[in-house]
Amino acid sequence: MTLQQFLLVLRARYLVVLLTLVITVGLTGTVSLLLPRQYTASAAVVVDVKAPDMVSGMMLQGMMAPGYMATQVDIIQSDRVARTVVKLLKMDENPTVRQQWQTEAKGKGQIADWLGAALQKDLSVKPSRESTVIQVEYTAADPEFAAMVANAFAQGYIDVNLDLQVAPARQYAAFFDEQTKAARLKLERAQQALSDYQQQHGITSADERLDFETAKLNEISSQLTLIQGQTTDSQSKRGTSQTDTLAEVMQSPLINGLKADISRLEARLTESSVNLGQNHPQTQRSRAELETLKTQLADETRRITHSIETTFQVNRAREGQLLSALQKQKTRVLQLNKQRDELNVLRRDIESAQRSFELVSQRASQTNIASQTNQTNVAVLNPATPPAQPSRPRVFLNVLVSIFLGTLSGVGIALLLELRDRRVRCAEDLSEALHMPVLGQIGAAAPSSSTQASA
Repeated sequence: MTLQQFLLVLRARYLVVLLTLVITVGLTGTVSLLLPRQYTASAAVVVDVKAPDMVSGMMLQGMMAPGYMATQVDIIQSDRVARTVVKLLKMDENPTVRQQWQTEAKGKGQIADWLGAALQKDLSVKPSRESTVIQVEYTAADPEFAAMVANAFAQGYIDVNLDLQVAPARQYAAFFDEQTKAARLKLERAQQALSDYQQQHGITSADERLDFETAKLNEISSQLTLIQGQTTDSQSKRGTSQTDTLAEVMQSPLINGLKADISRLEARLTESSVNLGQNHPQTQRSRAELETLKTQLADETRRITHSIETTFQVNRAREGQLLSALQKQKTRVLQLNKQRDELNVLRRDIESAQRSFELVSQRASQTNIASQTNQTNVAVLNPATPPAQPSRPRVFLNVLVSIFLGTLSGVGIALLLELRDRRVRCAEDLSEALHMPVLGQIGAAAPSSSTQASA
């Protein structure tokens, strides 16, 4: 069918097209006017994806994920938010609503789930493409109710979002509380073990005690070294046969005095022997005095020799005592070293338990604060207000659509009627009907001049 044929068909059947258009537009307008008015209230919520964590102060990487906003939309449309809205509006406490639920659901399930499913049917959530603002729209016959439900969905989303953030923190808080108790018990046991060990061994200050015992060991060692030197010196003096050459003898003032007296008497005796003779009483007295001085010298030398022997014996005994004391002191110092090592192990256990307790306690404090937070990264940007104009039905838009559809339907009906009852409206129709070419075409005759004149 050519365009000319199509236009000729429309001109021939314009009444059908016009009637279809009028009927369509009339029905659409009538139905649009008869349909109950629906009002759509919209509440805007903004999601701060760059908000840091309230406890750690660090940026949460999950908020920067591409699917984060889509997840928030799914949360708003979830059954949990719908049940929260039911509780916020206290719809489940309405006797009329409960009666309707008994009638329709036969009392099966939970009334909150039934009401939530009914509310979700008229809910529309539209995220913004280039921002983090989400439009929460609700449609109802009452504008006040539509605005109330839209605001309730926004608040329910905030409550659920906060609960989703706080719930893991609460679980972690309970876990870290148990860990804190275990760490505190471990620390107390380590401290008690150190205290028991100190009481058992009578330790007040291990380092000071070890320093004192070490100094005492060094002193005993010094004394032993000195005594050993003195013993060796005494032993060497004991073995000599020339007692006159001993230092003690040579340095004795008494012996030196006796030797001087002996020398003077010997000189006097020699002089007396020469001048007076051997038998002279003065010579005899001088000889007796000389013998007495020599006897005193021998006795004094013998006494010094005996004192060296006594000193040797005393030094030997003292050396044995010091050796025994040194061995005991070494054992004591070694024991103190062992106790100090054991104390260090116990102290390290305490330090390790203290660090663990502080770390777990810090984490428990953080999670406890996080579990009690009432802040979230979602806020209501624009609360819903009762709309002044209904959102449905859209009479003007419906009429425009009905005009287009009515025209299209009328043209379609006209073409169907033309196909069922084919008419010859032009040369192309005749050629198609007879399957013969058209050789000529006689146009409509123009009126003659005589006819015009007579007329």
